[in-house]
Amino acid sequence: MTRLLAKLLAAFTLVWALPAAAQPVDTGHLVAELVARDQSIAPGATTYVALRQKIDKGWHTYWRNSGDSGEATRIAWTLPGGWTAGDIVWPAPRRQPTGPLMNYGYQDEVLLPAPITAPASARPGEVVTLRAQASFLVCEEICVPEDATLTLTLPVAEGLAEPNPQWSGPIARTLAAAPAPAGLAGAFARQGPVLALAVTGEALKGADLADAYFFPFDSTVIDHAKPQAIERGPEGLTLALTPGYAFQQPQAPKALAGVLTLGDKAYEISAAEGVLPAGASGLGPPAKAAGSGPALGLPLAALFAFVGGLILNLMPCVFPILAMKAASLAGHAHERRAAQGQGLAFLAGVLTTFLALAVLLIAVRAGGAAVGWGFQLQSPPVVAGLALLMLAVALNLSGVFEVGASLQGVGTGLAGRRGLAGAFFTGALAVVVAAPCTAPFMAPALGWALTQSAPAALAVFLALGLGFAAPFALAAFMPGLLSRLPRPGPWMEGFKKLLAFPMYGAAAWLVWVLTLQAGDTALARIFAAAIVLALGAWLLGVAQRRHAQGGAVLAPAGIGAALALVAALAALWPNYAESGATLAVEGGGGKADVPYEAYSAEKLAAAQASGKPVLVNFTAAWCVTCQVNERVALTSQAVADAFKDTGAVYLKADWTRKDAVIEAELARHGRAGVPLYLVYGAKGGDEVILPQILTEGLVVRALKDAQGR
Repeated sequence: MTRLLAKLLAAFTLVWALPAAAQPVDTGHLVAELVARDQSIAPGATTYVALRQKIDKGWHTYWRNSGDSGEATRIAWTLPGGWTAGDIVWPAPRRQPTGPLMNYGYQDEVLLPAPITAPASARPGEVVTLRAQASFLVCEEICVPEDATLTLTLPVAEGLAEPNPQWSGPIARTLAAAPAPAGLAGAFARQGPVLALAVTGEALKGADLADAYFFPFDSTVIDHAKPQAIERGPEGLTLALTPGYAFQQPQAPKALAGVLTLGDKAYEISAAEGVLPAGASGLGPPAKAAGSGPALGLPLAALFAFVGGLILNLMPCVFPILAMKAASLAGHAHERRAAQGQGLAFLAGVLTTFLALAVLLIAVRAGGAAVGWGFQLQSPPVVAGLALLMLAVALNLSGVFEVGASLQGVGTGLAGRRGLAGAFFTGALAVVVAAPCTAPFMAPALGWALTQSAPAALAVFLALGLGFAAPFALAAFMPGLLSRLPRPGPWMEGFKKLLAFPMYGAAAWLVWVLTLQAGDTALARIFAAAIVLALGAWLLGVAQRRHAQGGAVLAPAGIGAALALVAALAALWPNYAESGATLAVEGGGGKADVPYEAYSAEKLAAAQASGKPVLVNFTAAWCVTCQVNERVALTSQAVADAFKDTGAVYLKADWTRKDAVIEAELARHGRAGVPLYLVYGAKGGDEVILPQILTEGLVVRALKDAQGR
């Protein structure tokens, strides 16, 4: 009878003492609570209790390795005697780029389960209280350390525990999806500046490896912000990682451990230093996306670059400079040797500047920055400097001042050093203003080049420069063509002044780009610098005219040069607000309203999961080709109707300012710059890469095709 009463009392206690969490604690930017998988626990058994975080929108917490900054969530347990708590079972994190840093963590909601084991001496019928002191670092644009003291009551009962109806499913799914070993073999080796991590195994055969990413447990072994290039193999994959601080020490790590994610799957891996496993034995260019064409070697990449350089002459950003060169060539058309000297000087200016840009680009990437073609235009000081340079060229063409006899030596001595220097400068300037453009064939060539050794990359850039300079350089050596050009005369002075207006337009466009990068406050600085520069140019012109009349020139020339220097320093001083405005991303514009959202991997995945076609537009404000495509092909009424009819989602990846996530995605598709247009089908599958020059009809057809695939 006594035993029966004891059992009834235990059952009664179990019913009324189900696991009960205290009130959830709002720490300021998240709500935390303890939740249990089971309604009870048997003596000597183990259950899972999870720390639930409901994180405010736009804020995040951190994984066990927080990445470049941040701090992992910590739990300090206070348990009854004999009870024990195991380590947190960490779900796979998400990448959280923050400026130049790459962090790892969680957004919205996350469960961090931990195993709780009862001692064998636990008595059925008793109710225990589990206490946890949780510490979080919660970040948005700022980071706030927050704490919570949490409790959970849990009854002890014999037999198999009943699942908690509210939390058993979510905790079970979290545990099932958590990274775990899957029999994968791993090895790593240093290959020059790259840390090659090779992983093979049955779990990787036939898997989609396009989004593979390695999250190390140790925060010092890799540079988290660097892209991880992927090479597929028959048995797995090889990731190209950038070694971190640990590999700069005398005793470099002999093992790497972490999590390999493939989309929504995650595996725990451990790799030892040694020979890379068969099936993943080397590193090549990043994994290609569907439609990106065959893998390039150096000969084909150089050919593509040469053809792309030829086509680059037709891009709108180059027109003003090439018109200046055409005027110069016309001025020397009937002096064969002078024309040839001009052509060679122009060629030298183009090649020198292309190679200088290539060396700088390779050096910056080797230093760890996520940059590509046109990278210099992601820097507000550089954009400001170029705007003033365009203004100075326009003032020169307008006759405010002269460089030598003129910028290009138009109407002056035909083959003098000043004329050749002007031709060289024009070639250099043409390359600088061509940087915002990417011509067909250029993208795959440059994308391949930036994954290769420095000599191979320089060879591709040399081929690009040769293609770009070829039309004018060859024209200078073609007497038949030169003889058809009009002879120099008074018309050339008027034509030169007419060419000033495209340069004024280029300066205005660069100022617009600057405001997108550094905010409206940048306008005051650039306008002030422009006024000072214009005054300096006018004073130089006064000095030149006095000199022509035999007067004194020292004071005006000196003051003009000093003012021009002040203007240049004002523009180049790196004090533009890096956190300033960026391109608006919440609505379309132009001829029709085509709404779009800012690109993120999460938004792309959500759109695909909902069965909708997706168009991703990788663009930048400084990319002239991008802007032309948007106004010609992406904002027409027909395209707006196609988006509406197909239900397609439009995402914009804005690369106006540096963005490591966009850089990595471009590299994954074998690209070093924008534009890039990807169309994803409604039924999944590989994306389709659209041409770099779009038409309205092409976009409409691509969206309709994506609806059915």
